[in-house]
Amino acid sequence: MPGMTVFDHQKPAFTEAEVETLLSRDFGLTGALAPLVSERDQNFHVSSDDGGYVLKIGNALEDMQLIQLQEAVFAHLASVAPALGVPRVIRTLSGDACVTWHHDGTPHVVRLLSYLPGRLYSSIDASPVVLQSLGECVGRLSRALQGFGHPAAHRPGFIWSLDEVQALEPWVRDIADPAHQAMVRRHVARYHSRVLPRLATLRGAVVHQDLNDNNLLVDEQGTIVTGMIDFGDLTFGRQVNELAVVLAYALMDVDDLAASAADVIAGYVSEFPLETDELEVLFDLVAMRLIGSVCISSHRAIQFPDNAYLRVSQTSALQLLDRLDRCNPALLAAVARHAAGLPAVGTHDAVVQWLEGDAPKACSFFDFDLERAGRMVVSLVEGAPGMEYGADPAAYWDWLTARMGAAGATMAIGNYGEVRDVYTTAQFRDPISAEPRSQHLGLDLFVPAGTPLHAPYAGTVVSVVDNAMPLDYGPTVILEHRAGDGGPLFHTLYGHLARESLDLLTVGGRVVAGQRIGSIGADDVNGGWAPHLHFQLITDLLGFAGNFPGVGHPSLWPVWRQIAPDPNLVLKLAPESFAVDASPPPMLLSRREAVIGPSLSTSYRHKLKMVRGHGTWLHDHTGRAYLDCVNNICHVGHAHPHVVEALAQQAAILNTNTRYLHDTLVEYAERLGRTFPSPLSVVYMVCSGSEANELALRMARTVTGRRDMITLDWGYHGHTSALIEVSPYKFKRAGGSGQVAHVQVATLPDPYRGPFRGTDHSAALSYADSIDQCIAAIEERSGSGSGPAAFIAEAISGCGGQVVYPDGYLGEAARRVRRAGGLVIVDEVQTGFGRVGSHFWAHELQDVVPDIVTIGKPIGNGHPMAAVITTPAIAEAFANGMEFFSSFGGNPVSAAVGMAVLDVIELEELQRHALDTGEYLIGRLRQLAERTPLIGDVRGAGLFVGVDLVSDRETRAPATAEAGQVINAMREAGVLLSTDGPADNVLKIKPPMVFGRAEADLLVGTLDMVLEGLRMKDEG
Repeated sequence: MPGMTVFDHQKPAFTEAEVETLLSRDFGLTGALAPLVSERDQNFHVSSDDGGYVLKIGNALEDMQLIQLQEAVFAHLASVAPALGVPRVIRTLSGDACVTWHHDGTPHVVRLLSYLPGRLYSSIDASPVVLQSLGECVGRLSRALQGFGHPAAHRPGFIWSLDEVQALEPWVRDIADPAHQAMVRRHVARYHSRVLPRLATLRGAVVHQDLNDNNLLVDEQGTIVTGMIDFGDLTFGRQVNELAVVLAYALMDVDDLAASAADVIAGYVSEFPLETDELEVLFDLVAMRLIGSVCISSHRAIQFPDNAYLRVSQTSALQLLDRLDRCNPALLAAVARHAAGLPAVGTHDAVVQWLEGDAPKACSFFDFDLERAGRMVVSLVEGAPGMEYGADPAAYWDWLTARMGAAGATMAIGNYGEVRDVYTTAQFRDPISAEPRSQHLGLDLFVPAGTPLHAPYAGTVVSVVDNAMPLDYGPTVILEHRAGDGGPLFHTLYGHLARESLDLLTVGGRVVAGQRIGSIGADDVNGGWAPHLHFQLITDLLGFAGNFPGVGHPSLWPVWRQIAPDPNLVLKLAPESFAVDASPPPMLLSRREAVIGPSLSTSYRHKLKMVRGHGTWLHDHTGRAYLDCVNNICHVGHAHPHVVEALAQQAAILNTNTRYLHDTLVEYAERLGRTFPSPLSVVYMVCSGSEANELALRMARTVTGRRDMITLDWGYHGHTSALIEVSPYKFKRAGGSGQVAHVQVATLPDPYRGPFRGTDHSAALSYADSIDQCIAAIEERSGSGSGPAAFIAEAISGCGGQVVYPDGYLGEAARRVRRAGGLVIVDEVQTGFGRVGSHFWAHELQDVVPDIVTIGKPIGNGHPMAAVITTPAIAEAFANGMEFFSSFGGNPVSAAVGMAVLDVIELEELQRHALDTGEYLIGRLRQLAERTPLIGDVRGAGLFVGVDLVSDRETRAPATAEAGQVINAMREAGVLLSTDGPADNVLKIKPPMVFGRAEADLLVGTLDMVLEGLRMKDEG
């Protein structure tokens, strides 16, 4: 073969005496000589006072062009990288770069180079720091050689060039061990499939090509690579060959292949970046360098059996080749890319971005909603609860189901990323790393064996295989999906299934989202585990077929988590689903009872600890989602981003009181005032509904000079002393002190339970007679000519049982109160801001323009703010010299929040949404009432709805006990309701306004199930 005749001539054999004479003659140099190891040249270290030199006596067949190439590269490096640790040419006494010496009539080209101090790299055990230093040093060389060229660098047929390595394939047969031959042929086949198709597209450059451990120098302490020697193999080749050769020698005999390689690669690219395709084939080229070395040494060993140098590194090279042979090449490439600062998987970011953004909502894996299901976290690390049963899957399952039952959990979760001790067998070890694969790449969902499994997305069946080895997956399904139109492919894996799963799908077949793809297997078929689904998301199958690692190496976790990203990107469970709360509800309740007054109650038999909210949903400390059907405070949805952003931005700038002028307060008051009918236009900002109603009472009494009030029965207006006096819902119940003399109570105009049934205007007139009776009672008590200061009523009675008054009742009541000289206060704290759908304010349903309107709760979407709106005339009369001031009412942050809430209501058309959803919801509830005797009445407007539960439809007797059972059962089913009304028998429904038809269906469907359960319990 061309270029191989250099091996057919013996290396030079000058005596030391001859060398001393010639060295003095041509270089004027004397010093002690020490022979240096070389394959085909004769080299000496020449000691001198200035550090010494290296004398290189070339093989008789040394090509002068190659000598000139080396001279040119040394000159180039001296110019562009003078600090680089490489030799410098020492010229002869006549100024030449080389000289010819003869031995036995044979000419030899001789050069003298500067000596680089230090130890050979081969003399040390390289630490990670040294490995990175090695990469950095070689990277600096690659950077320095950019732009360098020379005709002699193009050496066709040069067998040490990695670009020519396939020419050595015939020499594979010279490898002594047939097993080694077979292994090498596997590597060669990999080279043909993975490298050759890319070779022509890879960058080219002049490369050193032989930076083995005897051509690298380290400092005396062995802590840093300082220099590179022996540029005899300089050649033009693929740029990546330089790093491949370095790794081929640096990785011999290391404990952790991936970690050591990553250190070298990271150091190299810190000085000279590599491209993705170069990194894809890097380890294949490492293997081919080793194969070249083994093939050449095996071939030459046959020709020169006495040359020990030919076999010096063959054992280590074969051991490294064996390790690389047993490594997954795609995983090695991912390690290389990550070490080089590039994505381990090129498509990872696009897949994740699609799953986080544009992906459709995944269908539930099981026949229950994962997001709403009760859950608990389990750990499979040594010493974790339950692991004492780890060797017995049946005993572990019994333990787990008992724990799940006590926690109200439908499923248990084994976490992604958990490092587990259970993976100890040989199947979890591979040669890429010194540690076993033990970090969990999927999510475990523990549910009973036989539970049906459904596909989250549409896709194609890639494999359906029974991986029957103990501790493996058992029956396993892998589906292929595409991340949007034209997007990259990704895969999902479902392990530990039942055998019937193997018959449901066909490789290559399509599945639709939600299609059943199997069921959960028992321990006798699923690899010997307690029943569960191992679900895994995969961006790169790494060439695997039918199976895929379920655990990765902890040291390679940054790589593995790009190959197998967090499966929760599909499930989208709340983050609390994967952690154990350090202060669960019983513990927190105990702490609360010690420091919080007992008058502040908590909801439900089983207490809830809420930690997160979004839209119509609340999440508890376990991550379980609950449909919030009662929180009208978060009017535009929990944690609405526009409101949150407005609050945060203003809070970061200024928050102060209203004694200073601020644009936003005035702009908000103007905007809010425009939502009311004339003459309501003057706004007072306060912090709560109670503060607003307290101010409204003060206004009425100041303006009229009167004290007596008229209120509706079962009304509630706040928690101050004055407001409790006008709140029968408080003063008539436990702990209340009863009706005070200066407050008269008018009959609640309840079309279902009141004395006058029906919703027409005639019923309104009948109920309004009660107002006249109250006025008469005030005149009788206080004297002729006296009258009420005001009449206060909710626009719709909430605590009275979500009661919508007969048509025109408030208008008629207002006329009678005003005729007696009183003002009309309408409490819209619960009912305003478009909730009733047909109007922005609920009082507009009642043909009335109040004198004073109070608003709160939804005004700030949970931010503490409220307001009083009145007329200019009343505002002027109220200004009697006593200042009104609220320390926090109307501050810039509150004003910004209020503006944001109005933005959302308008931009998202929530008033129209409330009308549409409310009509749909009430219609479905009335359909339910037709077949459920427990429902006596369904009433409401928009998204302010009440369901009146009765024990007897004829007598309309309140079903108080049943109502309590219903809301607790609904809570257990993941839907939050509460009760109201004089007998606490009315289910109140007043959800965030983003509540839609899907949520309405969920609410009604769950209520139907709960009511049917109560009926069956009664019958049973």
